[in-house]
Amino acid sequence: MVAAIAGTHDNLTTGARRVKRSARAPCPMDGTAGLRYQQPRGFHCTKAFQMSGHGPACPMTAHNSGPMTGTAHVPGDKSISHRALILGALSVGETRITGLLEGQDVLDTATAMRAFGADVVQHGPGTWSVHGVGVGGFAEPAQVIDCGNSGTGVRLIMGAMATTPIAATFTGDASLNKRPMGRVTDPLALFGAAAVGRSGGRLPLTLVGAGEPTPVRYRLPMPSAQVKSAVLLAGLNAPGQTVVIEAEATRDHTERMLRGFGAVVHVEDGPEGRVITLTGQPELTGQTVTVPRDPSSAAFPVCAALMVPGSEVFVPGVSQNPTRNGIFLTLQDMGADLVLENPREEGGEPVADLRVRFSALTGIEVPPDRAASMIDEYPILAALAATATGTTVMRGIRELRVKESDRIDAMARGLEACGVTVHETEDSLTVEGRGADGVPGGATVQTHLDHRIAMSFLCLGLAAQQPVTVDDSGPIATSFPIFEALMTGLGARLTR
Repeated sequence: MVAAIAGTHDNLTTGARRVKRSARAPCPMDGTAGLRYQQPRGFHCTKAFQMSGHGPACPMTAHNSGPMTGTAHVPGDKSISHRALILGALSVGETRITGLLEGQDVLDTATAMRAFGADVVQHGPGTWSVHGVGVGGFAEPAQVIDCGNSGTGVRLIMGAMATTPIAATFTGDASLNKRPMGRVTDPLALFGAAAVGRSGGRLPLTLVGAGEPTPVRYRLPMPSAQVKSAVLLAGLNAPGQTVVIEAEATRDHTERMLRGFGAVVHVEDGPEGRVITLTGQPELTGQTVTVPRDPSSAAFPVCAALMVPGSEVFVPGVSQNPTRNGIFLTLQDMGADLVLENPREEGGEPVADLRVRFSALTGIEVPPDRAASMIDEYPILAALAATATGTTVMRGIRELRVKESDRIDAMARGLEACGVTVHETEDSLTVEGRGADGVPGGATVQTHLDHRIAMSFLCLGLAAQQPVTVDDSGPIATSFPIFEALMTGLGARLTR
């Protein structure tokens, strides 16, 4: 077992089958499906249909709501889901995965692994198998690899193929095609890979793997688990030892899972920072992987409960990996009534059940060295800070500028539209809290095809005086396809 347990959600069908792209599918926000499609001409988004960043925009409005109560079974962890599929494809034998997140990002990675020659089969909701081709065994894909909205997917897949002598062309949606890939292709070039793409190293991009890869020693210029993981995955098919040095520790799922699949990985903290050494050309062996619930997804019902008076929500089985739990530490620092119950380790990952009750929060200065452990949670933290008393300062968050959107700018403009005073610099965001029930709302917020921006403002709308609308809720399907059903089940008033 190389990752922890999580419950499943009611997506798709039972019975073993290979997942294919569908022309039409029910809306994943109702928890019934998760495949992208192109909507027909003249189509108007309703709850009966898939919400997708690739079709017409699907606005959604959050209204001031009564107490949020109940149990929130959030989906499996997205980071671990991507890695389970990729490492399964690079292994010999069968990998069995339960609790896999079936959001669009992960489904795109499953499709990509099939294109590189692995046999990827879905057996039921959240239950998958991967028959791998071994390290260095990737076949050259016949078609362009479309990674949709997923920066994690495309960067990790590039690393996994960079030391195999094949070529692959990668593309994505409008948001992904704006994101910089040079931060990954530059270190992959040190192995001998070559990339040709648009200006600024952006997608679409063709990567040609190294015919005779050489191991590298690479110091990360920025804290990025994606870049670290890409280099380590490339090092699998290089002889000798590949070394990655990070000045600031980032999420360590790749290191943990590589060990679980049979690779030799040493991690040591020293004067240079964290030094990760991978011995190349191992034979990875298929494993049984159970995926814990995603802390990034759990942050949304947790923060919504903290915003809405009278709320109490229970979230079971959430990953408490110390490289991912910064948001929960920060909430407790702000005065949140947030309790971790039944802490345990399952399959090599620490997990716990979360119980959260509405709290009168106080703004704080978030420690900058906590940024890497909660980088995806700053949007919902900024929304929550608007309902706190006092000022919340978030520094050292420059990385948010190059996520699915410029998240610092997107949150600042959205909060201003909702009547909240903010201040921003290149690497910081400051929110002047208005207290519980103090956010005016009454705005339509641009999401820029960013799922976390959409969910953050929908949560804020539950506590605002006037409704808050997001211009497109479709991208939510990339990471949290049951968001609408889960939140309304807890008491949220969401309309389309």
